[in-house]
Amino acid sequence: MKDLDQALASAIARYRANNPKSEGQMLAACDVLPAGNTRSVLFHGPFPLYMARGEGCRLWDADGHAYIDALGEFTAGIYGHSEPRIQAAIVGALQGGLNLSSHTEREAKLAREIQRRFPSLELLRFTNSGTEANLMALAAATAHTGRRKVLVFDGAYHGGVLAFGGGGSPVNVPHDWVVARYNDLQDVKARVAQHGSELAAILVEPMLGAGGCIPAEPAFLQRLRALADECGALLVLDEVMTSRLSFGGRQGQLGIRPDLTTLGKYFGGGLSFGCFGGREDVMERFDPRRPGALGHAGTFNNNVLTMAAGLAGLTEVLSAEALEALNTRGQRLRTSLNAVFAAHRVGLQFTGLGSVMQLQPLAGPLRSADDLKAADDRIKALLFFELVERGIFLARRGLVALSLPFGDAEAAAFVSALDGAVAKCRDLLPS
Repeated sequence: MKDLDQALASAIARYRANNPKSEGQMLAACDVLPAGNTRSVLFHGPFPLYMARGEGCRLWDADGHAYIDALGEFTAGIYGHSEPRIQAAIVGALQGGLNLSSHTEREAKLAREIQRRFPSLELLRFTNSGTEANLMALAAATAHTGRRKVLVFDGAYHGGVLAFGGGGSPVNVPHDWVVARYNDLQDVKARVAQHGSELAAILVEPMLGAGGCIPAEPAFLQRLRALADECGALLVLDEVMTSRLSFGGRQGQLGIRPDLTTLGKYFGGGLSFGCFGGREDVMERFDPRRPGALGHAGTFNNNVLTMAAGLAGLTEVLSAEALEALNTRGQRLRTSLNAVFAAHRVGLQFTGLGSVMQLQPLAGPLRSADDLKAADDRIKALLFFELVERGIFLARRGLVALSLPFGDAEAAAFVSALDGAVAKCRDLLPS
């Protein structure tokens, strides 16, 4: 569509004209970083915004523009920017000294608080990221079962070296992958029938995150639990994103008890964090008192800043009531955003659960990554630039993740901005 290309080019030209300092900072960074980038998801053409500061659910970029932060650090920023109680805990930890070369009391307290929310984590261990958590969970599964194959799903994302958009990535770790279709029980059954005796794990997100915020159907997850039991594989739930959907994550909502769970993102209070844990008989293999124990190193696994920030966030801020209210606001916002599309009679939607959602330039049910292949990315790009111009910051791919400070006023501003963007672009959007 020539008109769509022209509209997108015009939006990009305005973006470039409005953000010269961000472009300049990226060009300067290119001297030492490829494309000025050291985190691939943040890059988009012609250049990403460079942020200077944040407060609550507001951001200010290098050129002085203010935004409502609707991205929430890709679900990690659930507390907003510099939550006072977490900030005080970090300052207190700083005053006690960094790099203490030993255990501290905080790590067991944080572990107990996580276990209180996720009882399936009978024993757990910390890592530095969700990627590491998933790597270690798979290491535990392969060591425990003596098998090498891992069943995963097309479109899934379990970390920088565990990405399955389009079926897989050249930088993925070399497990023997079996890739199935999400929400397709018949496809999974066929693959388990063929590979079941060799499967160490079934690794699944209760909602495809980077793959488009497509929720797993509850019956699908329940059947995965049964199939894992039948073939002797471990069911690993990647709740790095979906843990925020309730006090006990998606597994708590659906009553599913996995063998292993992986966590990350906001559990570190805004600092680097990951966690894996589950059945005692699997996790006790990491007990260094046991002969032949599995090793798991990591200089910063129990760093004092993350332990302090994570503990303060969970015990002082992120109550069950706060999480429920956040996800209720997210549900209302998604309904309102989709009402904008309906009012303008355009074939777009926000998919997702609770406080996490993603823009899709498609109408109708979306159940797997295959259903997204017909999407025209130019439409997402156009609406992204139109929303940024109207002061709404979200991911270029259309991801939205609310933070606790994101309230009704911010939701109303988002809905108004989307209404203005869709009205302007109405004739270019699918009906």
